[in-house]
Amino acid sequence: PRSTPTSTLCPYTTLFRSLEAVEAAGSMRKAARNLGVNYNAVWQSVQAVKVKAAQHGYSPDHDMIHPSAPGFKVRGTSTLYDAQTGEKKIQWVKTTADKEAQDRAMREAIEAMSQDIPRAKPIKPPKQSLQDLINLYVITDYHHGMRAWARETGQDNWDLDIAQNTLVKAFSNMMAMSPDASTGFICQLGDFLHSDFPALTAETSMSGHSLDVDGRAEKVIETAIKVLRQIVDMALSKHDTVQILMAEGNHDLVGSIWLRSMFAALYENEPRITVDQSPLPYYAFKHGATALFFHHGHQRKLPQMPGVFAAQFPSIWGECKYRYAHTGHYHHKVKIDVKEDMGCTVQQHRTLSAKDSYAARGGYFAERKAECLTYHKKYGIVASNHVTPEMAV
Repeated sequence: PRSTPTSTLCPYTTLFRSLEAVEAAGSMRKAARNLGVNYNAVWQSVQAVKVKAAQHGYSPDHDMIHPSAPGFKVRGTSTLYDAQTGEKKIQWVKTTADKEAQDRAMREAIEAMSQDIPRAKPIKPPKQSLQDLINLYVITDYHHGMRAWARETGQDNWDLDIAQNTLVKAFSNMMAMSPDASTGFICQLGDFLHSDFPALTAETSMSGHSLDVDGRAEKVIETAIKVLRQIVDMALSKHDTVQILMAEGNHDLVGSIWLRSMFAALYENEPRITVDQSPLPYYAFKHGATALFFHHGHQRKLPQMPGVFAAQFPSIWGECKYRYAHTGHYHHKVKIDVKEDMGCTVQQHRTLSAKDSYAARGGYFAERKAECLTYHKKYGIVASNHVTPEMAV
Protein backbone atom coordinates (compact mmCIF):
# COMPACT_ATOMS: atom_id res chain seq x y z
CA PRO A 1 0.00 0.00 0.00
CA ARG A 2 1.07 3.57 -0.67
CA SER A 3 1.02 4.41 3.03
CA THR A 4 3.96 2.06 3.62
CA PRO A 5 7.26 4.01 3.34
CA THR A 6 9.60 2.39 0.84
CA SER A 7 12.53 2.79 3.23
CA THR A 8 10.95 0.40 5.77
CA LEU A 9 10.75 -2.47 3.31
CA CYS A 10 13.49 -5.06 2.76
CA PRO A 11 15.94 -4.21 -0.08
CA TYR A 12 14.56 -6.78 -2.51
CA THR A 13 10.96 -5.69 -1.92
CA THR A 14 12.01 -2.08 -2.55
CA LEU A 15 13.72 -3.03 -5.82
CA PHE A 16 10.80 -5.05 -7.13
CA ARG A 17 8.26 -2.40 -6.14
CA SER A 18 10.29 0.34 -7.87
CA LEU A 19 10.69 -1.70 -11.06
CA GLU A 20 6.99 -2.53 -11.20
CA ALA A 21 6.10 1.15 -10.68
CA VAL A 22 8.48 2.27 -13.47
CA GLU A 23 7.05 -0.30 -15.85
CA ALA A 24 3.46 0.74 -15.05
CA ALA A 25 4.09 4.50 -15.16
CA GLY A 26 6.47 4.56 -18.09
CA SER A 27 9.06 6.78 -16.40
CA MET A 28 11.00 6.95 -13.16
CA ARG A 29 9.63 10.39 -12.21
CA LYS A 30 6.01 9.27 -12.55
CA ALA A 31 6.84 6.07 -10.68
CA ALA A 32 8.34 8.11 -7.82
CA ARG A 33 5.21 10.26 -7.59
CA ASN A 34 2.97 7.17 -7.59
CA LEU A 35 5.03 5.56 -4.84
CA GLY A 36 5.26 8.77 -2.84
CA VAL A 37 9.05 8.65 -2.65
CA ASN A 38 11.97 10.74 -3.83
CA TYR A 39 13.02 10.38 -7.47
CA ASN A 40 16.58 9.39 -6.40
CA ALA A 41 15.23 6.37 -4.50
CA VAL A 42 13.64 4.98 -7.65
CA TRP A 43 16.70 5.87 -9.76
CA GLN A 44 19.04 4.07 -7.33
CA SER A 45 16.84 0.97 -7.36
CA VAL A 46 16.86 0.84 -11.16
CA GLN A 47 20.63 1.35 -11.28
CA ALA A 48 21.19 -1.41 -8.69
CA VAL A 49 19.24 -3.87 -10.84
CA LYS A 50 21.16 -2.83 -13.96
CA VAL A 51 24.50 -3.32 -12.22
CA LYS A 52 23.46 -6.75 -10.92
CA ALA A 53 22.23 -7.77 -14.38
CA ALA A 54 25.46 -6.57 -16.00
CA GLN A 55 27.49 -8.65 -13.55
CA HIS A 56 25.65 -11.65 -14.92
CA GLY A 57 26.07 -10.69 -18.57
CA TYR A 58 22.87 -8.77 -19.37
CA SER A 59 23.09 -5.10 -20.38
CA PRO A 60 21.33 -4.38 -23.72
CA ASP A 61 22.58 -0.78 -23.68
CA HIS A 62 26.10 -2.19 -24.01
CA ASP A 63 25.28 -5.03 -26.45
CA MET A 64 25.39 -7.64 -23.67
CA ILE A 65 22.38 -9.90 -24.15
CA HIS A 66 23.70 -13.34 -23.12
CA PRO A 67 23.41 -13.88 -19.33
CA SER A 68 26.08 -16.03 -17.66
CA ALA A 69 25.28 -19.52 -16.39
CA PRO A 70 24.03 -19.95 -12.80
CA GLY A 71 26.91 -19.78 -10.33
CA PHE A 72 29.03 -17.51 -12.55
CA LYS A 73 29.64 -13.78 -12.95
CA VAL A 74 30.90 -11.93 -16.00
CA ARG A 75 34.55 -10.98 -15.52
CA GLY A 76 34.80 -8.99 -18.74
CA THR A 77 33.71 -8.75 -22.37
CA SER A 78 35.46 -8.03 -25.66
CA THR A 79 33.34 -6.89 -28.59
CA LEU A 80 34.36 -6.59 -32.24
CA TYR A 81 32.39 -3.94 -34.19
CA ASP A 82 32.23 -3.38 -37.93
CA ALA A 83 34.38 -0.34 -38.69
CA GLN A 84 31.97 1.03 -41.28
CA THR A 85 28.50 0.20 -39.96
CA GLY A 86 29.29 0.10 -36.25
CA GLU A 87 27.32 -3.14 -35.90
CA LYS A 88 28.44 -5.79 -33.47
CA LYS A 89 30.11 -8.74 -35.22
CA ILE A 90 31.58 -10.94 -32.44
CA GLN A 91 31.59 -10.77 -28.67
CA TRP A 92 33.71 -12.74 -26.21
CA VAL A 93 32.35 -13.08 -22.67
CA LYS A 94 34.72 -14.02 -19.86
CA THR A 95 33.10 -15.48 -16.77
CA THR A 96 34.32 -16.42 -13.32
CA ALA A 97 32.74 -18.41 -10.52
CA ASP A 98 30.31 -16.46 -8.34
CA LYS A 99 31.50 -17.49 -4.87
CA GLU A 100 28.32 -16.32 -3.13
CA ALA A 101 26.16 -18.34 -5.51
CA GLN A 102 28.42 -21.38 -5.15
CA ASP A 103 28.33 -21.21 -1.34
CA ARG A 104 24.54 -20.81 -1.40
CA ALA A 105 24.18 -23.77 -3.76
CA MET A 106 26.50 -25.85 -1.59
CA ARG A 107 24.48 -25.14 1.56
CA GLU A 108 21.27 -26.07 -0.24
CA ALA A 109 22.85 -29.26 -1.57
CA ILE A 110 24.08 -30.20 1.89
CA GLU A 111 20.63 -29.62 3.38
CA ALA A 112 18.99 -31.77 0.72
CA MET A 113 21.65 -34.47 0.97
CA SER A 114 21.51 -34.67 4.75
CA GLN A 115 17.81 -35.52 4.61
CA ASP A 116 18.67 -38.84 2.95
CA ILE A 117 21.85 -39.78 4.85
CA PRO A 118 21.52 -43.11 6.72
CA ARG A 119 21.72 -42.12 10.38
CA ALA A 120 24.33 -43.81 12.54
CA LYS A 121 23.03 -46.41 14.99
CA PRO A 122 23.46 -45.53 18.69
CA ILE A 123 26.50 -47.01 20.44
CA LYS A 124 26.37 -48.15 24.06
CA PRO A 125 28.09 -45.77 26.51
CA PRO A 126 30.97 -46.92 28.76
CA LYS A 127 30.11 -48.55 32.08
CA GLN A 128 32.02 -45.98 34.14
CA SER A 129 33.74 -42.63 33.62
CA LEU A 130 35.22 -39.68 35.51
CA GLN A 131 32.45 -37.10 35.48
CA ASP A 132 34.57 -33.97 36.04
CA LEU A 133 37.01 -34.61 33.19
CA ILE A 134 37.02 -33.82 29.48
CA ASN A 135 39.58 -35.21 27.02
CA LEU A 136 40.40 -32.82 24.18
CA TYR A 137 41.74 -34.73 21.16
CA VAL A 138 43.41 -32.15 18.91
CA ILE A 139 43.89 -32.94 15.22
CA THR A 140 44.99 -30.05 13.06
CA ASP A 141 46.28 -29.52 9.52
CA TYR A 142 45.88 -33.19 8.68
CA HIS A 143 45.70 -32.48 4.92
CA HIS A 144 43.76 -35.59 4.04
CA GLY A 145 44.07 -36.02 0.28
CA MET A 146 47.64 -34.73 0.06
CA ARG A 147 50.27 -36.77 -1.74
CA ALA A 148 53.94 -36.61 -0.71
CA TRP A 149 56.89 -38.55 -2.13
CA ALA A 150 59.59 -39.32 0.43
CA ARG A 151 62.44 -39.04 -2.08
CA GLU A 152 61.33 -35.51 -2.92
CA THR A 153 60.51 -34.28 0.59
CA GLY A 154 63.21 -36.07 2.58
CA GLN A 155 60.59 -37.19 5.07
CA ASP A 156 57.80 -39.79 4.75
CA ASN A 157 55.36 -40.78 2.04
CA TRP A 158 51.79 -39.53 2.46
CA ASP A 159 48.63 -40.61 0.64
CA LEU A 160 45.02 -41.51 1.41
CA ASP A 161 45.80 -44.99 2.78
CA ILE A 162 48.63 -43.74 4.99
CA ALA A 163 46.50 -40.85 6.23
CA GLN A 164 43.61 -43.11 7.23
CA ASN A 165 45.78 -45.67 9.02
CA THR A 166 47.83 -43.04 10.83
CA LEU A 167 44.80 -41.16 12.15
CA VAL A 168 42.96 -44.23 13.44
CA LYS A 169 46.04 -45.65 15.17
CA ALA A 170 47.07 -42.28 16.59
CA PHE A 171 43.58 -41.69 17.96
CA SER A 172 43.56 -45.19 19.45
CA ASN A 173 46.86 -44.48 21.22
CA MET A 174 45.66 -41.14 22.57
CA MET A 175 42.51 -42.78 23.93
CA ALA A 176 44.49 -45.58 25.57
CA MET A 177 46.84 -43.14 27.34
CA SER A 178 44.16 -40.68 28.48
CA PRO A 179 41.82 -41.08 31.49
CA ASP A 180 38.24 -42.31 31.13
CA ALA A 181 36.77 -38.83 31.03
CA SER A 182 33.01 -38.42 30.90
CA THR A 183 33.31 -36.09 27.89
CA GLY A 184 35.41 -36.58 24.77
CA PHE A 185 36.03 -33.62 22.49
CA ILE A 186 37.13 -34.36 18.93
CA CYS A 187 38.81 -31.09 18.03
CA GLN A 188 39.39 -31.14 14.27
CA LEU A 189 41.06 -27.75 14.14
CA GLY A 190 40.92 -27.05 10.39
CA ASP A 191 42.67 -27.98 7.14
CA PHE A 192 41.59 -31.58 7.56
CA LEU A 193 41.14 -31.59 3.78
CA HIS A 194 44.20 -30.70 1.70
CA SER A 195 42.15 -29.30 -1.18
CA ASP A 196 38.76 -27.68 -0.88
CA PHE A 197 35.70 -29.49 -2.18
CA PRO A 198 33.42 -29.25 -4.11
CA ALA A 199 35.75 -26.87 -5.96
CA LEU A 200 37.28 -29.96 -7.65
CA THR A 201 40.53 -28.07 -8.23
CA ALA A 202 43.90 -28.90 -6.68
CA GLU A 203 44.51 -25.47 -5.20
CA THR A 204 43.91 -23.59 -1.98
CA SER A 205 40.65 -21.67 -1.56
CA MET A 206 42.15 -18.39 -0.39
CA SER A 207 45.43 -18.04 -2.32
CA GLY A 208 44.98 -20.36 -5.32
CA HIS A 209 48.27 -22.20 -4.68
CA SER A 210 48.71 -25.46 -6.62
CA LEU A 211 48.59 -28.60 -4.47
CA ASP A 212 49.83 -32.18 -4.72
CA VAL A 213 46.75 -34.37 -4.31
CA ASP A 214 46.12 -38.10 -4.13
CA GLY A 215 43.02 -39.40 -5.85
CA ARG A 216 39.88 -37.96 -7.32
CA ALA A 217 37.64 -35.63 -5.33
CA GLU A 218 35.02 -38.35 -4.77
CA LYS A 219 37.64 -40.69 -3.29
CA VAL A 220 39.07 -38.04 -0.98
CA ILE A 221 35.61 -37.09 0.31
CA GLU A 222 34.56 -40.72 0.77
CA THR A 223 37.68 -41.67 2.75
CA ALA A 224 37.58 -38.46 4.82
CA ILE A 225 34.04 -39.23 5.99
CA LYS A 226 34.95 -42.86 6.63
CA VAL A 227 37.97 -42.16 8.82
CA LEU A 228 36.25 -39.39 10.78
CA ARG A 229 33.31 -41.69 11.47
CA GLN A 230 35.75 -44.30 12.77
CA ILE A 231 37.25 -42.01 15.38
CA VAL A 232 33.81 -40.68 16.37
CA ASP A 233 32.59 -44.23 17.00
CA MET A 234 35.77 -44.95 18.98
CA ALA A 235 35.12 -41.88 21.14
CA LEU A 236 31.54 -42.99 21.79
CA SER A 237 32.79 -46.29 23.17
CA LYS A 238 35.01 -44.48 25.72
CA HIS A 239 33.01 -41.39 26.71
CA ASP A 240 29.50 -40.68 27.96
CA THR A 241 29.19 -37.70 25.61
CA VAL A 242 31.18 -36.57 22.58
CA GLN A 243 31.64 -33.02 21.28
CA ILE A 244 32.65 -32.64 17.62
CA LEU A 245 34.32 -29.59 16.10
CA MET A 246 35.00 -29.38 12.35
CA ALA A 247 36.75 -26.02 12.29
CA GLU A 248 37.22 -23.88 9.21
CA GLY A 249 40.74 -23.82 7.76
CA ASN A 250 42.29 -21.93 4.89
CA HIS A 251 42.50 -25.13 2.81
CA ASP A 252 38.89 -26.23 3.43
CA LEU A 253 36.70 -23.15 3.67
CA VAL A 254 33.83 -24.95 1.91
CA GLY A 255 34.81 -28.47 2.98
CA SER A 256 34.41 -27.57 6.64
CA ILE A 257 30.83 -26.46 5.91
CA TRP A 258 29.70 -29.79 4.53
CA LEU A 259 31.67 -31.72 7.15
CA ARG A 260 29.81 -29.92 9.95
CA SER A 261 26.43 -30.33 8.28
CA MET A 262 26.97 -33.95 7.31
CA PHE A 263 28.13 -35.10 10.76
CA ALA A 264 25.26 -33.27 12.41
CA ALA A 265 22.90 -35.22 10.13
CA LEU A 266 24.73 -38.54 10.57
CA TYR A 267 24.46 -38.43 14.34
CA GLU A 268 21.20 -36.55 14.83
CA ASN A 269 19.67 -39.68 16.38
CA GLU A 270 22.62 -40.09 18.78
CA PRO A 271 21.81 -37.97 21.88
CA ARG A 272 25.35 -38.38 23.20
CA ILE A 273 26.88 -36.41 20.32
CA THR A 274 26.89 -32.65 19.77
CA VAL A 275 28.32 -31.09 16.60
CA ASP A 276 29.35 -27.43 16.69
CA GLN A 277 27.71 -25.91 13.60
CA SER A 278 28.85 -22.32 14.04
CA PRO A 279 29.71 -20.70 10.68
CA LEU A 280 32.01 -18.25 12.49
CA PRO A 281 35.65 -19.53 12.52
CA TYR A 282 35.96 -18.86 16.28
CA TYR A 283 34.55 -21.48 18.63
CA ALA A 284 34.08 -21.89 22.39
CA PHE A 285 33.11 -24.63 24.86
CA LYS A 286 32.44 -24.23 28.58
CA HIS A 287 33.39 -27.08 30.94
CA GLY A 288 32.52 -25.94 34.44
CA ALA A 289 35.06 -23.27 35.39
CA THR A 290 37.19 -24.15 32.35
CA ALA A 291 36.76 -22.35 29.03
CA LEU A 292 38.10 -23.85 25.80
CA PHE A 293 38.48 -21.64 22.73
CA PHE A 294 39.41 -22.63 19.17
CA HIS A 295 40.53 -21.00 15.91
CA HIS A 296 42.52 -22.48 13.04
CA GLY A 297 44.94 -19.54 12.98
CA HIS A 298 44.44 -18.30 9.41
CA GLN A 299 42.61 -15.11 10.44
CA ARG A 300 44.28 -14.10 13.72
CA LYS A 301 47.76 -14.79 15.04
CA LEU A 302 48.45 -16.38 18.40
CA PRO A 303 49.06 -13.20 20.47
CA GLN A 304 45.80 -11.63 19.21
CA MET A 305 43.51 -14.49 20.17
CA PRO A 306 42.78 -13.77 23.87
CA GLY A 307 41.32 -10.38 22.96
CA VAL A 308 39.26 -11.86 20.11
CA PHE A 309 37.79 -14.60 22.28
CA ALA A 310 37.09 -12.24 25.19
CA ALA A 311 35.14 -9.97 22.85
CA GLN A 312 33.39 -12.75 20.95
CA PHE A 313 32.41 -14.88 23.98
CA PRO A 314 32.14 -12.44 26.93
CA SER A 315 29.80 -14.62 29.00
CA ILE A 316 31.99 -17.73 28.83
CA TRP A 317 35.11 -15.64 29.35
CA GLY A 318 33.68 -13.95 32.43
CA GLU A 319 32.20 -17.07 34.01
CA CYS A 320 35.38 -19.20 33.81
CA LYS A 321 38.47 -19.10 35.99
CA TYR A 322 40.62 -21.11 33.59
CA ARG A 323 40.84 -20.23 29.89
CA TYR A 324 42.65 -22.13 27.13
CA ALA A 325 42.76 -21.36 23.42
CA HIS A 326 43.92 -23.76 20.72
CA THR A 327 45.17 -23.02 17.22
CA GLY A 328 47.00 -24.70 14.34
CA HIS A 329 47.85 -23.46 10.84
CA TYR A 330 51.63 -23.32 11.33
CA HIS A 331 53.00 -26.84 10.88
CA HIS A 332 56.36 -25.94 12.40
CA LYS A 333 57.12 -24.57 15.84
CA VAL A 334 56.77 -20.79 15.82
CA LYS A 335 58.69 -18.39 18.07
CA ILE A 336 56.01 -18.70 20.72
CA ASP A 337 53.87 -21.83 20.52
CA VAL A 338 52.40 -21.48 24.03
CA LYS A 339 51.58 -18.02 25.35
CA GLU A 340 49.80 -17.02 28.55
CA ASP A 341 48.31 -13.55 28.29
CA MET A 342 45.19 -11.70 29.50
CA GLY A 343 44.30 -14.67 31.70
CA CYS A 344 44.26 -17.12 28.79
CA THR A 345 46.79 -19.74 27.70
CA VAL A 346 47.03 -20.01 23.90
CA GLN A 347 48.63 -23.09 22.37
CA GLN A 348 49.62 -23.66 18.75
CA HIS A 349 49.45 -27.34 17.82
CA ARG A 350 51.52 -29.29 15.32
CA THR A 351 50.36 -31.77 12.72
CA LEU A 352 50.64 -35.52 12.28
CA SER A 353 50.80 -35.33 8.51
CA ALA A 354 53.98 -35.50 6.46
CA LYS A 355 55.27 -32.42 4.69
CA ASP A 356 54.60 -31.91 0.99
CA SER A 357 56.92 -30.68 -1.75
CA TYR A 358 56.03 -27.04 -1.00
CA ALA A 359 57.19 -27.37 2.62
CA ALA A 360 60.29 -29.35 1.62
CA ARG A 361 61.37 -26.83 -0.99
CA GLY A 362 60.76 -24.00 1.45
CA GLY A 363 63.05 -25.63 3.98
CA TYR A 364 60.33 -26.10 6.62
CA PHE A 365 60.95 -28.81 9.19
CA ALA A 366 58.63 -29.71 12.05
CA GLU A 367 58.12 -32.41 14.61
CA ARG A 368 54.97 -34.36 13.77
CA LYS A 369 52.50 -35.14 16.54
CA ALA A 370 48.94 -34.96 17.85
CA GLU A 371 47.92 -34.22 21.40
CA CYS A 372 45.23 -35.08 23.94
CA LEU A 373 44.75 -32.65 26.82
CA THR A 374 42.61 -33.44 29.85
CA TYR A 375 40.75 -30.69 31.71
CA HIS A 376 38.94 -30.70 35.05
CA LYS A 377 35.74 -28.74 35.66
CA LYS A 378 37.22 -27.07 38.75
CA TYR A 379 41.00 -27.08 38.23
CA GLY A 380 41.69 -26.53 34.54
CA ILE A 381 44.27 -28.67 32.76
CA VAL A 382 45.37 -31.75 34.69
CA ALA A 383 47.07 -33.99 32.10
CA SER A 384 48.33 -34.24 28.52
CA ASN A 385 49.81 -36.87 26.24
CA HIS A 386 51.35 -36.81 22.79
CA VAL A 387 51.33 -39.22 19.85
CA THR A 388 53.87 -39.27 17.03
CA PRO A 389 53.57 -41.11 13.69
CA GLU A 390 56.12 -43.64 14.89
CA MET A 391 53.76 -44.56 17.74
CA ALA A 392 50.83 -44.98 15.33
CA VAL A 393 51.81 -48.47 14.20
